[in-house]
Amino acid sequence: MPDTNPDAGSTGHGGQLPREQLVAHTAPAGLKRFGIIVVIAAVVIAAAGIAWRQWHSHETASWTDDQAVPTVQLIKLPKGAKGGGLNLPGDVQAFTSAPIYAQVSGYVKKWYVDIGTPVKKGQLLAELDVPDIAGQTAAARANLVNAQAEQGLSAATATRWKALFAQGAVSRQDLDTKTADLASKNAAVAAARANLFSLSSQEGFRRLVAPFDGVVTSRAVDVGALVTVGTGTGATPLFTVGDQSRMRIYVRVPQNYASYIHPGMTVDFTVPQFPGRTFTATLVANAGAVAAGSGTVLVQFGIDNKDGSLQPGAYADVKFPLPGNANGVRLPATALMFRDEGMQVATVDGTSHVKLKTVSIQRDQGATVDIAGGLSPQDRIIDNPPDALRDGDQVRVAGQ
Repeated sequence: MPDTNPDAGSTGHGGQLPREQLVAHTAPAGLKRFGIIVVIAAVVIAAAGIAWRQWHSHETASWTDDQAVPTVQLIKLPKGAKGGGLNLPGDVQAFTSAPIYAQVSGYVKKWYVDIGTPVKKGQLLAELDVPDIAGQTAAARANLVNAQAEQGLSAATATRWKALFAQGAVSRQDLDTKTADLASKNAAVAAARANLFSLSSQEGFRRLVAPFDGVVTSRAVDVGALVTVGTGTGATPLFTVGDQSRMRIYVRVPQNYASYIHPGMTVDFTVPQFPGRTFTATLVANAGAVAAGSGTVLVQFGIDNKDGSLQPGAYADVKFPLPGNANGVRLPATALMFRDEGMQVATVDGTSHVKLKTVSIQRDQGATVDIAGGLSPQDRIIDNPPDALRDGDQVRVAGQ
């Protein structure tokens, strides 16, 4: 049976094709080189990615560490602080002032001066009508005349009895009786004379006169008004006379500044009615004691007022002079830290570490405070310290 396999005749050699007829699968030229380049590029990209990640991680850690150290701003303290002043309220008063009260009761008959009137010593201010005292004075004068008459009769009787006793006509007892009666009449005359003098003096009090040269600063009388004796609480003086040629300025100085008061010191002050004008007063007296209620020392300054510019009762803004170290260290209030340990201030030492210092405030002026103790001008003080700041923390100073 003939072979029907179509491939059988084509092989011719036992069914195998010739080698030159086999299909060739050789790689294209340069393919191997391209593959190597791709692999190298992949390795480079992978290495670069890993290196970038590591660098970025290092930068993040550095940034985090950097942010953990806070940056602070220091306060620039003035060096060589000059002496300042402490503004205190002052009370201007006349150097000599006298309220005049009624020393006898009566009605105002007439008044002669009004407020603002210059007066001289002994000048009549007002007259009072005191009819009761006038009647009592007349009666006292009559009593004195009567006592003097009885005294004269007793003296004549005692003289006659002395003569009779010398002649042996009367006894010693009778003479002693007449002598004692004369002594009693002498005492009665003395009492009547003293009573008359007292009433006469009171009658003289119906005339109100100026005690010294000055100006009438108040008047509280009118014609027909009843005035009574009294100088107690609530009593109103009929007149007030003040010597305004020299004035006193009373100032209450806080206790912690009392040591800066010294003899001969001067202060400058202003009054509202003369804006821009400065007056100078000299220390006159120092109370030398602290008032328990206010914790202040009362001091008195004097100033001539010949031109009459200053007026009694005026308010004065007194600038009390202070030396350069009187206020301690002055800081803005933003530097203070309120802690359980008390008022504290954060400072920076030479190694950029925080040192918290407890301080005491001498004077609070709102925006600034004067520190009495706990700080020195050489301290590097942090402004607006963070609330989380603790003693020993490391900080970075802005600008360094």
